[in-house]
Amino acid sequence: MDNRKNTRSDMRNSKLHMENDRSEIRNGKLDMRSGRSDTRNSRSEIENGKLDMTGGRSDRRNSRTDKGNGYSRADEKGWINSKVGDRTKKNVQKWEKSEEGKKTFGKWNKPERENANKNAGKWSKSEGTRKNAGKWNGQEEGRKNIGKPVLSPVKGSKKHKSVCPVADICGGCSYKEVSYEEHLAEKQKMVNNLLKSFAAVHPIQGMENPTYYRNKVHAVFDYHKGRVISGIYEESTHHVIPVDECFIEDPNADAIIRDIRGLLPSFKIQTYDEDTGYGLFRHVLIRTGYYTKQVLVVLVLASPIMPSRNNFVKALLKLHPEITSIVINVNDKKTSMVLGDKETVIYGKGYIEDKLGGCTFRISPKSFYQVNPVQTEYLYQKALELAQLTGSERVVDAYCGTGTIGILASEKAGEVIGVELNPDAVRDAITNAKLNKRKNIWFYQKDAGEFLVQMASQGEHVDVVIMDPPRSGSSEDFIQSIGTIAPDRVVYVSCNPETLARDVKLLKKQGYRPEGFWPFDMFPWTKHVETVCLMSRKEK
Repeated sequence: MDNRKNTRSDMRNSKLHMENDRSEIRNGKLDMRSGRSDTRNSRSEIENGKLDMTGGRSDRRNSRTDKGNGYSRADEKGWINSKVGDRTKKNVQKWEKSEEGKKTFGKWNKPERENANKNAGKWSKSEGTRKNAGKWNGQEEGRKNIGKPVLSPVKGSKKHKSVCPVADICGGCSYKEVSYEEHLAEKQKMVNNLLKSFAAVHPIQGMENPTYYRNKVHAVFDYHKGRVISGIYEESTHHVIPVDECFIEDPNADAIIRDIRGLLPSFKIQTYDEDTGYGLFRHVLIRTGYYTKQVLVVLVLASPIMPSRNNFVKALLKLHPEITSIVINVNDKKTSMVLGDKETVIYGKGYIEDKLGGCTFRISPKSFYQVNPVQTEYLYQKALELAQLTGSERVVDAYCGTGTIGILASEKAGEVIGVELNPDAVRDAITNAKLNKRKNIWFYQKDAGEFLVQMASQGEHVDVVIMDPPRSGSSEDFIQSIGTIAPDRVVYVSCNPETLARDVKLLKKQGYRPEGFWPFDMFPWTKHVETVCLMSRKEK
């Protein structure tokens, strides 16, 4: 018993205490610039040199980059290649104009694209169209419509043609011309094929209104034919496609982006040119609190000096008084990444707050926060239900990020230990624990696998491990460490059913039995599925 107390004491000496260890985090700060990119059209992670869409999980664990024995967190979107094969951007543009290029692009040549862009602008300005498309124009009644879950595909829907004018060249949506019923059925089939051999796969939980759900919106700015444009990168290129409104993004965020675009010429602010490195204005990132309705606007510039900055802020706030904070982020590198390291708050607090599961979480420009707040509630509720917490359990929240799941679990657990390699995320987690006055949760900046091995070597016991790894899944070392420390239950939250299937096999070898799989449609109209799995330790 004395030995147990001593080991606990040793561990607590290494904890990142909320009050006095912030400097230690800063000293170990990693350069996260290499893993961050938040381009809206990619919502992606580059794997094996190809663009793999993540549907937004990107601000997040799906784009962690491998760092030694662990993972360092990056933003959720992934990277965009600046080349397509061996062709540079200029070669791609020449190729598009050729007969071969026109055929390959589905006869979407330059004049047709310009036509579509004009139509997109007319369509996006139609308030009636916006209401009919999503029945949500940013008002409270719309939020009620979007908040209801669907436990199985909606019956009676028919196949339809996508009304999005850039659906064929955007690359942001994988299911462009099918009904939501077919969309969910395809995802259900995929999860069944990968996981049903292990245990029962439950019906996928979809959304009643799977539109305008993203609370994080990004736009890239460019200059074309004498006018400022904003939109997304065409898939696998750095060619900017003008977009005024997207069916899966917060419509108010899109309206703010359009008005920022309209203000630039009057303030004589030039957009940034990636080829020449000339210009100032690069991107806009907007984060919206679903419940608090707070709005954070991030202006990504190539230089910290912005002409008539104060007047620009006044003009923007006059158009959108709902904005609660504006931040200038400086990215002066020739890079595909969206956010740079330097930030200056020019209006408000520099962050917003939102509610999740009855707790408050702070969201800054680089913070991880789930992009679909409605589905996140149901996902986390299921994960905590499967953890079967009674108030006395010792829980490890591995790959904890900013501590969302762990902080929610701390209400029903005896003790929660969050483990995360990224020091920025750990700092956010500490802040969030303070905001919610949770005193039974501690955070360590360390590789999760190494941490569990250390706990096991010191004779420590854990009742439940909750793990939420990146798209690449967990590491063999981490899974072996689970077998060593032998928790009663493992709750695995996965954003990639393929790597989940691989890791379930490894966990079975460590003496764990899968009890079931619960898929969630966190990113409607993309190909990605979130799945929660419960694994119980076999009796020896």
